[in-house]
Amino acid sequence: MTFPSPTLLGQSLLSGVFIGALYGLLGLGLSLSWGMLRQINLAHFALAFLGAYLTYQFAEVYKIDPLLSILIIAPAFFLLGALLQALFARFSISPFSSLLVTFGLTVIIESAIQWYWTADYRLLESAYRGIRFKLGPLYIPFPELLTVVLAVALASLVWSALRYTDLGKAMRAASEDAPIAAAFGVNERALALLLSGLCAATAGVAGLCLALSYTLAPSQIYAWIGVVFAAVMIGGLGNPLGTLIAGIVIGVSESLTMALTAPAWAPLVSFSLLIIVLLVRARDL
Repeated sequence: MTFPSPTLLGQSLLSGVFIGALYGLLGLGLSLSWGMLRQINLAHFALAFLGAYLTYQFAEVYKIDPLLSILIIAPAFFLLGALLQALFARFSISPFSSLLVTFGLTVIIESAIQWYWTADYRLLESAYRGIRFKLGPLYIPFPELLTVVLAVALASLVWSALRYTDLGKAMRAASEDAPIAAAFGVNERALALLLSGLCAATAGVAGLCLALSYTLAPSQIYAWIGVVFAAVMIGGLGNPLGTLIAGIVIGVSESLTMALTAPAWAPLVSFSLLIIVLLVRARDL
């Protein structure tokens, strides 16, 4: 086996950090909805791709800068997330039922994307794709750097808000014991609407990063589910920073595996890490 050069290993390490940050960004909303709302929201991935296609549409058709389009997409997705939560609360959707219902929503959104944009690959021709920074012999593309900055900023902001603000403490209390929290005046329903809207908005932000960095196709929605689920499980439900760190660990492990062995071995990394973490946690119980 030919050992790769230090430059190739360094670039692979950076690539792993970039893709891992995207794993963490995609997993942020899923971790919060699963850990705090007790909803396994598969539609989160479909919303991210819908956000990516809307970014593409705004840029290619309406000539809106992709970075500015998030000012439209994030608030719209917030309202959509709150609406979905209101419907879930109205019909008392259980955690298992949420898995089935949101899978159905994923299929509907995928079909809508195919109907409007077709199943052909779409590439956002943005000036941001050509911007690269040089770090010694290594290159840092602007879209990937933006993904890392947004992922770290959002995860840190949400983590801090949950722990150091009254609103965040109320959300945690409602997620741990809603009746007791309600007895102390916590409006669990309003907080659930707020949190669900926040989760959907983060999906829109992840969609921006997808559109800037990747070629889009509706069928790719399902390709991200497994590895992001692994990041959420390893990082801990309801733990934004844990999900981000787990995503980066998985991304770096996959990237180095591809550089040292073969790309076919990369998918084994995330699930091997997941199995090890679950076994260790089970032993500690």
